[in-house]
Amino acid sequence: MYREQIDKYIDAHRAEMLEDIIKLCEIDSAKGSYRPGKPYGQGCFEALHEALHIGEGYGFPINNYDNYVGTIDLNNEERQLDILAHLDIVPAGDGWTVTEPFAPVEKDGKLYGRGTADDKGPAVAALYAMRAVKELGIPVKKNVRLILGTDEECGSSDIEHYYSVEKEAPMTFSPDASFPVINIEKGSLHGKFTAEFEKSEALPRMVSFKSGTKSNVVPSRAEALFEGLDGSDTEAFAHTLEEELGIRFDVTSEDGYMKIEAFGENGHASTPWKGKNALTGLLALIEKLPLAECRQLEKVKALNALMPHGDWLGKNLGIAMEDEISGTLTLAFSILEINGESLKGEFDSRCPICSNVENTLKPAKKNMKAHGILLNNDSMNPPHHVSGDSEFVQTLLKCYEMYTGNKGECVAIGGGTYVHHLKNGVAFGASMPETENHMHGPDEFAVIDELLMSAKIFAQVIVELCC
Repeated sequence: MYREQIDKYIDAHRAEMLEDIIKLCEIDSAKGSYRPGKPYGQGCFEALHEALHIGEGYGFPINNYDNYVGTIDLNNEERQLDILAHLDIVPAGDGWTVTEPFAPVEKDGKLYGRGTADDKGPAVAALYAMRAVKELGIPVKKNVRLILGTDEECGSSDIEHYYSVEKEAPMTFSPDASFPVINIEKGSLHGKFTAEFEKSEALPRMVSFKSGTKSNVVPSRAEALFEGLDGSDTEAFAHTLEEELGIRFDVTSEDGYMKIEAFGENGHASTPWKGKNALTGLLALIEKLPLAECRQLEKVKALNALMPHGDWLGKNLGIAMEDEISGTLTLAFSILEINGESLKGEFDSRCPICSNVENTLKPAKKNMKAHGILLNNDSMNPPHHVSGDSEFVQTLLKCYEMYTGNKGECVAIGGGTYVHHLKNGVAFGASMPETENHMHGPDEFAVIDELLMSAKIFAQVIVELCC
């Protein structure tokens, strides 16, 4: 219903739609310092006001929630559907080759620039879906609200602010991922642990260890400092392990101390097998070195036993599990600091629907405690699950299939999206499953045909759910 009209409308407004995306992507809206009236800094403030200005210019009612969130409404009827997008971005970073981060350019059917895919392009696609329905005069009985947040990349405090004064719509989707529908997001256990021990002066010994910067990132670098180690023997140990572990080691000596650096590859904690964990690789090497026995070394061996290199399923920690709907539990050992008297570290576990405090948190605490390591967590972040059989999800899949010709299906992921804490919220679009759009990296792009297709799909969803 109305497909032909929607197709023609979106295609006819291609240039205008790209122009609006470019306006937003020219603004550096990475989170900045708090200013009065500008909770996330100047860039987020400017992006929000520009987006609301665009929406108001097309005749939509708008609202600004203290510069945390802005909304654009299709009409003044009762809300049936929320579309939750965001205007903040990750920092531009280095390595851009096609264009500068905030100078969007169209090339080879793609629009390059920070925010084109995440999430300004999809936000504008949703706005044009609403424009199509409004300007084509399609009769809708319920309201659709486009919610524009400004803190998705750094904790989503914007949405907390919004939902403190507004209720959720009966249905919400976020165009901040990929098609078809992400209806399951695993829970998580962000483990923080500590241990203390007596300092030992016996040689050879480890003076310090450091690896990791963020709990949700597989660390690509680790380093440890030693006293009393033989350099040639250490290099031999390192060389034999490099191929086995997939980690490169550099051994250097200065002023009687030896430093070992480990180099792997970053990865996201939700898919730890895609990275090469320098932290666990270096721990594996340290256990093989001829260090004097001490309490510190006991803890290193304990950590190596509990979360060894290559165990991203939590088997050795005693929490491996899976279910048919959401898949396997994953674990990334992501942060560790050790000195002569103590250690502290973090791991990031993404937990399937079957996971809970009794079968995950408590066994992890028990098994770490058996080695004298204290897991300081008392709770877990629960999973998010919207039934794939619901009318809402089935409607989204139907519209996706209608426009793409591809089979629609539900997907479970280890990461969390903007809708993780919403009762009936799913991620839906706006890139196709096979597209690698360099989101968060240099040369981020959106495929223009995918943005146009997304606008058409979103318009059809509005028709199906709100007419």
